[in-house]
Amino acid sequence: MKTAVITFPGSNRQQDVMRALQQATGTAPAAVWHGDHELPAGTDLVVLPGGFSYGDYLRCGAIAGHAEIMTAVRAHAARGGYVLGICNGFQILVESGLLPGILMRNAGLRFICKMQHLQVATQNSDFTSLYKKGQVIKVCIAHGEGNYMADEHTITALEEQDRVAFRYCHADGTRTLGANPNGSINDIAGILSENRRVLGMMPHPENLIEDIMGGTDGRGLFASLAKAA
Repeated sequence: MKTAVITFPGSNRQQDVMRALQQATGTAPAAVWHGDHELPAGTDLVVLPGGFSYGDYLRCGAIAGHAEIMTAVRAHAARGGYVLGICNGFQILVESGLLPGILMRNAGLRFICKMQHLQVATQNSDFTSLYKKGQVIKVCIAHGEGNYMADEHTITALEEQDRVAFRYCHADGTRTLGANPNGSINDIAGILSENRRVLGMMPHPENLIEDIMGGTDGRGLFASLAKAA
């Protein structure tokens, strides 16, 4: 799988994602700058990493969503290419129109940085195929605007079309108000596009790929993509 990671001014997780991709695919990802006009030829997967693109001015991801490279990313997605947006990358995906909804300030109006359990809501995607539906994984979160919201029609479509990829939960898989760190509707932590080739998620699987970091539950996502290729 040929991968590319885009760096925007203010990105700070691109090296973590590159390490995770190289571990899973055995090939170093291409580094792409936000001002570039094209993706490397033959790119299969584009990753928009976490951080604070353009200092989070306006809405988070709003400026990055109109960066030069995003025209190429939208064309890549339209051709059926894979796109993964993590944290700020998820915010960029909704601001660029590649995913529906919006990410608002956390319900508690505070930045949250901690370990977080997720329930795998679907196995029916190339991002989650090596997990089991209902499996609980532990990754981490670090965001101030992760409160996912959308209109009723959109939420109904996401649920009925099995396009919710991950939900916030407790370690035992139960979902209560206390398990949801930011107030996201239906405990949504990640969603898929209609063709299931674009995934946006607030948690950081790239930081939980080695035991020394506290766990390896994030490996499954990158291994699933490598398997799909």
